[in-house]
Amino acid sequence: MNILEGINGLKTVSPGGVMSIGNFDGLHRGHRHLLDVGRTLRAQTPGSRLIVVTFEPHPLTVLRPKAVPPRLSTPAMKRRLLGDAGVDDLVILPPTREVLNLTAEQFWHILREDARPAHLVEGANFNFGKGRAGTIERLREWSRDSGIQLHVIDEIEVALLDLQIVDVSSSVVRWLLAHGRVRDAAICMGRPYELEGEVVPGDARGRTIGVPTANLQCADQLVPVEGVYGGRAMIDGACHPAAISIGTNPTFNGARRQVEAHLLGFDGDLYGRTISLEFIDWVRDQMRFPNVDALKSQIARDLRVVERLQTCEPSRPIAGAVPA
Repeated sequence: MNILEGINGLKTVSPGGVMSIGNFDGLHRGHRHLLDVGRTLRAQTPGSRLIVVTFEPHPLTVLRPKAVPPRLSTPAMKRRLLGDAGVDDLVILPPTREVLNLTAEQFWHILREDARPAHLVEGANFNFGKGRAGTIERLREWSRDSGIQLHVIDEIEVALLDLQIVDVSSSVVRWLLAHGRVRDAAICMGRPYELEGEVVPGDARGRTIGVPTANLQCADQLVPVEGVYGGRAMIDGACHPAAISIGTNPTFNGARRQVEAHLLGFDGDLYGRTISLEFIDWVRDQMRFPNVDALKSQIARDLRVVERLQTCEPSRPIAGAVPA
């Protein structure tokens, strides 16, 4: 995948391509549907390229820093996911004043006169330009006689495990993760939620009770609500079932929120390495235990649950139910 930077990068994309513009945070099923349409159009347009234009970091980091939503994917993860989805060119627009002050009309002028895509694929709620003044309605009007064919794609609906029907969006995924509903989040994303971070030294209590953990430093990526989860970690291409704990270690009166993972069947030094954890299912709430023996007994039960989840089985359904 070719990486281009800034407005100058946008102006130099190959004309006649298939383009989609947006944040693409988490690359959920709605985003993937846009790219599915884009790949189909690319196949129908010989010699064309699939182009994604995205913002990095989120424009709110400049406009309203306190309102910035936590990331569902790191920049590196987003690039990898977009590349895996078949994107040929990724244009990254930083939230500079040059970019943020572009009116909808000015941005459209760059698309029409410089980028010149043959197809523009966007969701029904797409907005662009300063103050988000560029609406789909205006885009329909401007593209009508421009030589750029606009494709407006409806939102993807999914049924959650409680049978509620929702429109897939990054906001919905964030809400689900904030409530521990990682299986529902996976339904919306089309894959388990992935948390990436560097393994850093922790309190080393896990090793003293026979359950060593990798402690992740996760920067500004969204961390699911406190609790114990069943998941998996990939180490050097090998999949390891993982019991993931998010919380403050209340049994030991901890104050610092940590992400810790015990990798079943793994024995090695991970300090300083960046690893990813995928969340498969909720196991239980965080809780305070009266003593270390009670904690160890509960951890043993947690590990049995994780083993039954069979998180490293490739045929395992995303939303498969496993008895506790």
